[in-house]
Amino acid sequence: MRNNPQNGAAPRGGFAAAPDACGDRAGSSPGLYIHVPFCKTKCPYCDFYSIAAGESIGRWLEALAREAALRRAACGALDTLYIGGGTPSVLSEAETERIFEIVDANFRFMPDAEVTIEANPDDVTPRAAALWHELGVNRASLGVQSFDDEALRFLRRRHDAARSREALRSLRDAGFSNVGVDLIYGFEGQSLDHWRRTLAEAVELEPEHLSCYQLTIAPSTEFGRMLASGRLAALDEEAQRTFFMETSAALTRTGCVHYEVSNFARDDSLRSRHNGKYWSRAPYLGLGPSAHSFLDGKRWWNVRSVETYCRLLEEAASPVEDSETLGDEEIALETVALGFRTRDGVPLEALRRRPGWERTLDTLVAEGLVTVEHGRAAPTTEGLCVADRIAAAFAG
Repeated sequence: MRNNPQNGAAPRGGFAAAPDACGDRAGSSPGLYIHVPFCKTKCPYCDFYSIAAGESIGRWLEALAREAALRRAACGALDTLYIGGGTPSVLSEAETERIFEIVDANFRFMPDAEVTIEANPDDVTPRAAALWHELGVNRASLGVQSFDDEALRFLRRRHDAARSREALRSLRDAGFSNVGVDLIYGFEGQSLDHWRRTLAEAVELEPEHLSCYQLTIAPSTEFGRMLASGRLAALDEEAQRTFFMETSAALTRTGCVHYEVSNFARDDSLRSRHNGKYWSRAPYLGLGPSAHSFLDGKRWWNVRSVETYCRLLEEAASPVEDSETLGDEEIALETVALGFRTRDGVPLEALRRRPGWERTLDTLVAEGLVTVEHGRAAPTTEGLCVADRIAAAFAG
């Protein structure tokens, strides 16, 4: 999947299935997600599956190759590849190259495919950035989380703000013209002024994309255990709303498009195409421990264990833990719930199937949570702040 001068950074895989071999939405090419389940250290707020990087990486890569071979007939031409985790940037050069060898051997991509890798700032060196770009990666998602060193210490990140700035320079110098920055807000001890300064610095660095995640504390995380024992406090609902609205206002003033609850793009062409598949119910294939897939109306997910994942594939068994096929009512509810997470909203045709939809819609419009235009109901900024509430209103 080396860069091809004729098509920019688009990957050139070897799989030759028909372009329309899978997908449950007309005109929707599937995307590929690869879960790298390794981190140097575990962040206290992270609920994604990962383990400490170590000797199991080589075994995992061979299991990944086996799963890719099992799944390669499921899809035709893909138009996104997203390498996430965990921390994909902890892999060595040889391990990273091995992932792309596996992809090349099993899948084929559209010429303009979006190819994303997640990276922690302390892993981004000029050499690493150059390698990713050479391999065909054309979009980097950088886990900055904050430009406030005190906040980074609270979040137990391995880098400081200066390192994030250096990482972004390395990506630019390597040729990356599409870089996303991830930030976290809404945690104990963070003031609105501190958050405004982080946002201002992020904007000054001119990333093409910003993901601003309000801290969610899952019970299974270290922060979750601290919250349960009273050693950590969560923001109340009004404080959460204040941070959310300030984030949206600050970024939209700079020209960013607030296109999803937590996501902003410099313009519409720079939205995350891969993540957009999740919100629009487009097809995607996931490989690796805990990875989810959604093809031809069926959703399945892999076991959440590197050891079990590797053992099953070594035994020529499927690593799938469970699956589901949604019925018409479940599809309708999911379409509404996911649609109201985005500025695009939901077609009125989808709402007409819900009981009492007109009265519900009128109420939401009167409350300033939804607007209706061009045959669609779309959330306002206030509506994005309470997207789950809007979806629940149509669930009855």
